[in-house]
Formats: sequence, structure tokens, C-alpha cells
Amino acid sequence: MAFKKLAIGNDHTAVGMKNEIMAYLLEKGYEIINVGTDSTESFNYPISGYKVARLVADGEVDGGILICGTGVGISLAANKVKGIRCVTCSEPYSARLSRQHNNSNIVAFGARVIGVETAKDIVDNWLGAEYEGGRHQARVDMLAEIEETQKLAAAEE
Repeated sequence: MAFKKLAIGNDHTAVGMKNEIMAYLLEKGYEIINVGTDSTESFNYPISGYKVARLVADGEVDGGILICGTGVGISLAANKVKGIRCVTCSEPYSARLSRQHNNSNIVAFGARVIGVETAKDIVDNWLGAEYEGGRHQARVDMLAEIEETQKLAAAEE
């Protein structure tokens, strides 16, 4: 699946990096929905992590990009949404393989961990990779099964 429309979210630590990544992607022709903060005042990353994840899960965008201080907290928020496979990356190799092997639909990274050029490289590798399916599909199906199992367990409680 080729990405055309992306959602981007961030917290207060990542406003500058978000703006640079958005400009970079807009220049490349991507459509971007910004649901992150544009202020450097304290902002809770679960808010934008959830918003991006909902847009992806609901099919309103093709994929998402999340940025906080480390990329970890915001990815944890996104991964609470059914159908989301968000990966936190600090280098491009993992980003590419997360698409090829895990069919990740959101990529996250940390503004306090990497520089903007590495972030661009991560985004390029992630967007440029295609899910390979095949032997990897069974594992992606297992992830979906875990989600369903949790949903059933919660309903039984």
C-alpha cells in the first residue's frame, strides 16, 4: 500500500522536528493532517498518539508519524488502539523492516534521541517500504488475535 495521506502528532518536545518533517513531506507531495501541538507548553503525548492512531485505524489516513521526546510514550498510546502496529525507531533499518515484516502503520521517533536528518531517513525508509506478506502474515495475524483475545477477556470480566 502506498502512503499518500498521513497523520502526524507530537508533544511539546517535538514541535520543531514535527514542523520540519511536515514541510519535508509536503514538499514530496504527501497530504498531512496535523493533530499534534504547535506549542512548546507542556502537552500530554497520549492525546496526539491516540488521535493519529484513530485516524489510521478508521482509514481516514494511510499511515501515521508520531514524535515525542523518545518516541516511546507516544507509541505506547497509539498501540492501545485496535489495529495499530506502531514502531519506535532510532534508525532507518528498523523502520523499513517494520513495514516489510510487520506491516507497521505508524512510525514513531524521539526528538531528544535523533536529529532531523535521521528522522527524514527513517521516514523515507518507512514510507518507501512495502509489506511483504507471505511468511510474515501469520505473525501479523497473531498480533490481531492477541487484540481480539484481550477484547474478549475484558468483556468476560
